Amino acid sequence: MRPKTFEAHCLRLPAATKVVQWEGTSVFKVGGKMFALAGGFVASSGGFMFKTSNMAYELLIEQELARPAPYLARAKWVQLIGNDALSDAELKAYLDQAHALIAAKLTRKSRKALGLD
Repeated sequence: MRPKTFEAHCLRLPAATKVVQWEGTSVFKVGGKMFALAGGFVASSGGFMFKTSNMAYELLIEQELARPAPYLARAKWVQLIGNDALSDAELKAYLDQAHALIAAKLTRKSRKALGLD
């Protein structure tokens, strides 16, 4: 997936925002909490990074499509081996899941304010 497509998909998700931090890295957030990273230091060290479920984390690493994300592995984040490690459809599904996982951890009040409930 091209970085522009990645960004466009992330920003289409409900209440998603983008900020640029850490050496020009695009940080995609919902309710102020990160769910995906692209560009900047991420691009120089491999592919896109995103939050995963426990099962997806194990699966992606076992299939050598991703590795534990630097600094975020304990929270079950992965970094793709390359931006083309997954098909566009598969990556979009993982991004949807990453967004949903983070949104689910927000307070009920926050989710309601963001229009997620």
